[in-house]
Amino acid sequence: MPLNDESGRFDNNRDDQLSEKTTPKEGPPTFSWDHFQGQSPVWSLVRLFIFCVIVYELSPAIIVEVALAIFGPFRVSDSPAILLFMEAGNFVLLLGMTAAMAVLERRQIGDYGLPAQGILGRNFWLGALFGLAEISVLLAMIAAFGGYSFGTFALRGGDVLRWGGIHLLLFLLVGLYEEFLFRGYAQFALGKGIGFWPAAILLSAAFGCVHLNNRNEDWIGAVSVAIVGLLFAFTLRRTGNLWYAVGLHASFDWGETFLYSVPNSGSVMQGHLSNAELHGPKWLTGGSVGPEGSVFCFVTMGLQFLVVMLLFPKKKEAEQPAGLGVPAN
Repeated sequence: MPLNDESGRFDNNRDDQLSEKTTPKEGPPTFSWDHFQGQSPVWSLVRLFIFCVIVYELSPAIIVEVALAIFGPFRVSDSPAILLFMEAGNFVLLLGMTAAMAVLERRQIGDYGLPAQGILGRNFWLGALFGLAEISVLLAMIAAFGGYSFGTFALRGGDVLRWGGIHLLLFLLVGLYEEFLFRGYAQFALGKGIGFWPAAILLSAAFGCVHLNNRNEDWIGAVSVAIVGLLFAFTLRRTGNLWYAVGLHASFDWGETFLYSVPNSGSVMQGHLSNAELHGPKWLTGGSVGPEGSVFCFVTMGLQFLVVMLLFPKKKEAEQPAGLGVPAN
């Protein structure tokens, strides 16, 4: 099905065309596959429920079992290689399930936030630039109050490039998987049922709650993650796709975990660049959570909202396309 512009946005007016189905006038009610494919909000929520059961429950369980068979007992934070395997596997299954939903809804998979023409495009690189800038400003603020020191180098020579590349690939997959999981099909379908921003709030809250499963994470860090989720939803709203969010997510995590070598949502990962230290009160450093739990993280997130507003001004109502199948609101 054709897209209505190069950003991957879907023309919402075609929903009416797709929902024009003929139903039997006589006889007992029967299940209709066309009915299941209908574009009404009710059927969007039914498909969303099925989607969530598979991608939030079944798929991760399958990947964990496969990882256990390959690597033996492990903790996810023990090795970037294990986490890379799991993120890649989860993303592939998520992509496959989203493709199945695209077939059911007679759309293209790019309608759910990751249009192919945006791969490594302008939005991605802008997001990557400002993600790295954000973590750099955040650590600079903490350091200015005596809460961060870079320490000595933990890697030398070729290990710097090797581990830097491993972490770069890992966090690119993390950005792709987490953004597509919480702001891809789930945002699309739930948004059609209850509206874009109510859906974004619910999914961002879920995004924060999921991070509570991380070792050493706490509620302040989870709230920070939930607000970041709203920031990512805001970029989706303003740009029409997830590529800016993916770039920002990946580069922030890479800078935090590898470049500045501090805890990322409570985890310190193997292969970090330096023996960095956070020292000082929890409000300053985030404690075991890392900089995401620092009071300054909320400051830098506010700055990120301003950056997105300036980079992608809101269009007039008459000019604003129905981004990702959701009417402008």
